[in-house]
Amino acid sequence: MRALYTFTMYLVTPVILYRLAARGLRLRGYFSRWLERFGYFRDPGLASSIWVHAVSVGEVNAAAPLIDALRRRYGESALVVTTVTPTGSDRVRQLWGASVFHVYLPYDLPAAVRRFLARTRPRIAVIMETEIWPNLYFECERRAIPILIANARLSEKSLRGYGPARPLAREAARCARFVAAQSQSDADRFRDLGVLPERLEVVGNLKFDMKVPDDLVNQSCGWRGQWGELRPVWIAASTHEGEELAVIEAHSRVLRRFPDALLLVAPRHPERFRPMYQLCRSHGFVTALRSEDRLARPDTQCFVIDSLGELLAFLACADVALVAGSLEPIGGHNVLEPAALGVPVLVGPHTFNFAEVTDLLLERGAALRIRDAEDLARSVQRLLAEPDARARMGQAARDAVASSRGAVERSMAIIERILEETAPCNG
Repeated sequence: MRALYTFTMYLVTPVILYRLAARGLRLRGYFSRWLERFGYFRDPGLASSIWVHAVSVGEVNAAAPLIDALRRRYGESALVVTTVTPTGSDRVRQLWGASVFHVYLPYDLPAAVRRFLARTRPRIAVIMETEIWPNLYFECERRAIPILIANARLSEKSLRGYGPARPLAREAARCARFVAAQSQSDADRFRDLGVLPERLEVVGNLKFDMKVPDDLVNQSCGWRGQWGELRPVWIAASTHEGEELAVIEAHSRVLRRFPDALLLVAPRHPERFRPMYQLCRSHGFVTALRSEDRLARPDTQCFVIDSLGELLAFLACADVALVAGSLEPIGGHNVLEPAALGVPVLVGPHTFNFAEVTDLLLERGAALRIRDAEDLARSVQRLLAEPDARARMGQAARDAVASSRGAVERSMAIIERILEETAPCNG
């Protein structure tokens, strides 16, 4: 089955390249650094590095507290951070600059994987969340590079999605030295996939350990002062194409009750920045862009955040936050960022990618589930009109996050144990 998988990967490589080029038409970052995706890059001269892989922006943000802990604990070791997307790459550079070595993870082709590992020479691979690439895992096992799947999550949908390739996924997953699961449900599904029970542990979600910058409150107060300190503000975070119209329709209803309300909207993908801006304008809203106008003005009704790495700061400016990706069957996005800031959270019906965390906030009274645009508008209106209700939800959110911290410490203990048990890889 592995041979068939590898043969298929070579067959679809032209299709992958075509998709890469098509994405490059919308996001120029996809046009650059193509050779890295085949394992070709300047040999950085590393030895016994620590390698962390995080697919895109969300995974990089989740990995940030763990990477910072690794830098503190293993400052003498080179740190390699790989991503798949240009937005993830940009976030790595924003957070750590040249203090880490960053390249794209190569495609799961045997030769590309071998070139990548020969140049980075990791003594451990820390793979974030759900990335199981058979050739990569098998090559790491062949080279005695231990793999830790950190912040591991596996939804029922993802488990079913392996379909006929499940035996291959099982064989690859068993190459992992350890799986640090977010929840018991995730651990159970990894066990169903074939991970041995003695290599599994529930450590919690790294995102609970996110650090809120000390100056964030002052920054958000300053921003609100520019567009009107007392204006009601809500944010739609990480929206997808199928959700944009629902958000706009909800804001139209919100404006009928709160004529001075401001909508902050942050599309999930950069290719949706300009279409979201045009959609807002087509509905007659006074609209501004982060890249052009820097901040909303007192007369701005919709403000499109067409930048990366700034979502947390704008969440801190909001009275209510819709965490999107949940109005459509996408599975939802990170609800912990607004929760950590004490911002009441709204989610749609589809939160299967973050089920346990979302359920925790719902149970604690820190979040509300909405059905559609009409329900969204009604919930936003109610919360904007009831500051005491917002305060109760915000405090419940902070308490829920605070009570669930500790995943970084537990993950670091696992990494330290693996490194003590394993001799450094010679590459």
